[in-house]
Amino acid sequence: MSTEPVYMTERGRQKIQDQLNHLYNVVRPEYAELLHEAREGGDSIDNTEYIYLVEEMASIEAWIRELEYMLDHAELIQPGAPTGQVQLGSTVLIQENGGVPESYTIVGSTEANPEEGLISNKSPLGRTLLNHRVGEDVTADTPDGKLTFRIIAVT
Repeated sequence: MSTEPVYMTERGRQKIQDQLNHLYNVVRPEYAELLHEAREGGDSIDNTEYIYLVEEMASIEAWIRELEYMLDHAELIQPGAPTGQVQLGSTVLIQENGGVPESYTIVGSTEANPEEGLISNKSPLGRTLLNHRVGEDVTADTPDGKLTFRIIAVT
């Protein structure tokens, strides 16, 4: 795992905390019970259900450790005074070559969800937009090729 801070909004931190609580209080106990039942069901060497559950439990524990790491290394994105410059937490209205304007909020990679308008600060577009201002044109090297956008607004 990286030692970089994990940037997230308060909403993202709460979502991870809720997911971790669900894993602690629901998923882990359910799998522990299933594992116990499978162990009681026969020879563990021939018991494919038992082997499957052991692997699933290991995956659950790894996911718990990953979420705990994220929370331990979280650096909250604080809304600040609008500066007109794109930064983490900014919502940016951009337009490609006179097309329909699109709005994105720049978040950390743990919260990125382009369908919801949340793009990572490490994505090609997010990286390109950072530190630019309203009225500037920026060119992002995306999987679809080089695309140029005009920054219309930053909040």
